[in-house]
Amino acid sequence: MRICGVTTDLAIEAHDTLRAQTGQEIPGVTVDRRDFSHGQVTTVKIMDDQGAQAMGKPPGTYITIDAPALRVTDPEAHVAVVRELSEALKSFIQVGEKAGILVVGLGNWNATPDALGPRVANQTFVTRHVYHFASEHTPEGTRVLSALAPGVLGITGIETAEIIKGVVEHVQPELVICIDALAAGSVQRIASSIQLCDRGINPGSGIGGQRQGLTEETLGVKVISIGVPTVVHAALIARDAIVKLYEAYGRTPPQPAEMESIIQQLLEPFGGQLMVTPKEIDDLINNCSRIIAGSVSAAVHPGIDPNHYADYLQ
Repeated sequence: MRICGVTTDLAIEAHDTLRAQTGQEIPGVTVDRRDFSHGQVTTVKIMDDQGAQAMGKPPGTYITIDAPALRVTDPEAHVAVVRELSEALKSFIQVGEKAGILVVGLGNWNATPDALGPRVANQTFVTRHVYHFASEHTPEGTRVLSALAPGVLGITGIETAEIIKGVVEHVQPELVICIDALAAGSVQRIASSIQLCDRGINPGSGIGGQRQGLTEETLGVKVISIGVPTVVHAALIARDAIVKLYEAYGRTPPQPAEMESIIQQLLEPFGGQLMVTPKEIDDLINNCSRIIAGSVSAAVHPGIDPNHYADYLQ
């Protein structure tokens, strides 16, 4: 789904925008919302090709946890989010208790807004080495979990999908969990929403990238993705500012095509591609990476209590 010529990675944003434009329900798509103690959980299910075409995303289940407390240091709220995310992830993990699982932290560890994946991989409670080299010390209630941060094409010179595919062929996990930074359609969602999807991921799609998708079709195993918006395209901020300015004076905003033309002229020095992230992004990434790493560990390892997720961060 493109908004003002820009793709949003979040299924819930694509749905709400399309719903607002058409004024009716989207065929082939269902939405369920429920509140929890520190936020809201929204499940978007794209059930067929008609829904996929309208939404611009493949059929599958997209779960979004919205929790503004992700941005602040609030241990109680963070534990609540870990419980919600780990339970949602458990519903996607359809493998045996001793199955091998690979966590892949996508992104560039040298660029903070893109460092979510590598930081999650670095903190996840891995066990594969214990199973292989010290089986007598295998932690009770754990699966065989390994983690990888493959970097990006500009650092390695190798397509990320090629690296992951080679590791999958050698390690032979039954499930791959990919973690990546996303692009949002609204500044309100930066570091306050977590999206979980059972259909894999196309790295960099929200910022115009054309990397090979990481899906069951490309890797040969089930792929689950988890992402957090860390950037918003400047075009969307400019659009919202123009709309609010016109509305403040009781005037009708320009038509979408006219507005897009104006915004593209403003962003021309950057080729139309200018991404915006908060100055405190390092702290936000730190919060989100700890929460996701704890949730993954609690979901993968039956013996880990989500209430004590911080005890298992590497």
